[in-house]
Amino acid sequence: MSDVVAERLERMARFVKRMNEVERDLSSPYVRPKDAATLILVDRAGSVPKVLLGKRHHGHKFMPGKFVFPGGRVDPADQRMPVAQELDPHAQVHLMKRLQRPSVAKARALALAAIRETFEETGLALGVRGEPESKVPRGPWSDFAAAKILPDLGALHFIGRAITPPGRPRRFDARFFTMDASAIALRIEGVTGPEAELVELVWMPLARAKELDMPAVTSVMLEELDARIADGFAHELPVPFYSMPHGRFRREML
Repeated sequence: MSDVVAERLERMARFVKRMNEVERDLSSPYVRPKDAATLILVDRAGSVPKVLLGKRHHGHKFMPGKFVFPGGRVDPADQRMPVAQELDPHAQVHLMKRLQRPSVAKARALALAAIRETFEETGLALGVRGEPESKVPRGPWSDFAAAKILPDLGALHFIGRAITPPGRPRRFDARFFTMDASAIALRIEGVTGPEAELVELVWMPLARAKELDMPAVTSVMLEELDARIADGFAHELPVPFYSMPHGRFRREML
């Protein structure tokens, strides 16, 4: 076994170990996980790349006071939003793996949910200026339509998937994406604050970001991003999938 392969296997084992070391109350009745999407925004303008994290309000029942990436549940309107460019074919294929009813529409909706949720929680609209070729759905995408911004799914990388363990009161089947901060087409101020879902936003170098108080899955996905960059950061690279089918987290590749 080469040193490179051995190092990669050791790194993977370390990721899984971290997920399994967390103490969790798994006594809640079974609930089906809801589809969700999360975005790691990376700013490479300086000498050291930085990632965007938000601190959740202390009053929230779900992960109060933790630093997280922007994200949330898929909205029905996400399937119908026109885009400037569709998903990379490799990312699309990875998103449709291990689904009961895989479809291009669902893969597309997951990617768009990550962009929409980022806008709703941070005020950062990601995309390019342009006129849509089809009608923009009413509701959560209206601000994009007003600003004539089209999401660019081709600039989005799918880097991970994780399902909340059975026995937790809230469960999500979360897909983790990343995009470069150069995709920011519009900034709306005042979205975060003392009464908002995210009370503050921070841009942190990757190494320092790992030191923040964050959920284990957030920390592990930062490690996955770091490893993916080291491996070439190509769309065709396999995507890690974390799940807990029998009381222990496991890491598979999609």
